[in-house]
Amino acid sequence: MNLSDERIVITGGAGFLGKYLQKELLQQGAQQKNMLVPLIEEYDLTKEADVVRMCNDMQPTVVIHLAAEVGGIGANRDNPGRFFYANMAMGMHLIEQARICKLRKFVQVGTICAYPKFTPVPFREEDLWNGYPEETNAPYGVAKKALLVMLQAYRRQYGLNGIYLLPVNLYGPGDNFDLQSSHVIPALIRKFCTAVDEGAGEVEVWGTGSASREFFYVQDAARAIMLATIKYDGPEPVNLGAGMEITIKDLVEKIREMTNFKGKVAWDSTKPDGQPRRCLDVSRAKECFNFEAGMPFDQGLKHTIQWWQDNKK
Repeated sequence: MNLSDERIVITGGAGFLGKYLQKELLQQGAQQKNMLVPLIEEYDLTKEADVVRMCNDMQPTVVIHLAAEVGGIGANRDNPGRFFYANMAMGMHLIEQARICKLRKFVQVGTICAYPKFTPVPFREEDLWNGYPEETNAPYGVAKKALLVMLQAYRRQYGLNGIYLLPVNLYGPGDNFDLQSSHVIPALIRKFCTAVDEGAGEVEVWGTGSASREFFYVQDAARAIMLATIKYDGPEPVNLGAGMEITIKDLVEKIREMTNFKGKVAWDSTKPDGQPRRCLDVSRAKECFNFEAGMPFDQGLKHTIQWWQDNKK
């Protein structure tokens, strides 16, 4: 695919990942005038009429669907109905309009929350249907996974070229640091930086620390999505990640050291840990579009902490 020839709509393009993706696409030849971002103030993508109007207004040839309603464990637990409906509705309306408009390509960015709760590590794409997702993430994960089924069905019946990507937990400069809706890395960074600033002697952390996660630097994620958009046309889902694993306890210790917090960490074991382990097999992305992550985790973490310290006010 020659990006300079395409009109590219990026849902969620004004968000954390979307801003990085725009830069990657521009560097690969996409034209600024032909890269379009539907804002929620103008188009509510959960409403079919708004999606139809967006397609008529923007006339895309490619849609990259990043937009989602989601948060960390707490937000997922508090909004299961909303998260299921919003993510299912957005994807369903967009894919149907992609068929009607005869879109050249539809790129669906899914979620690692779609994997079964006890998926063997490393997660392989073939494991996606081998059980039910972890309960706090299940409504969001099932809604996103249903869109994979829809894309594969539309490919068989209508010839729609829709691809499905599964990025693991993202982090990096510009992330969401709102404690009510953020994911684990920005939440921890904010908590420890605030404790240092206020001279607090203790930081409370959810769970037991035993769960593990893989973290994926946002710039690497944007590059992976750009490469898949250009090079991948297959029906099978593709994991996107760095192929690393760290326990939450070890993550907390890293962030504690990097923020120079000298106090106590208090673990609230009454709060959920979420999925026990997460780490991806990322070999398919290497095979299909030659993607490998480039950012070392400690370096990416330092960049993220520095960004928050520079921008927290």
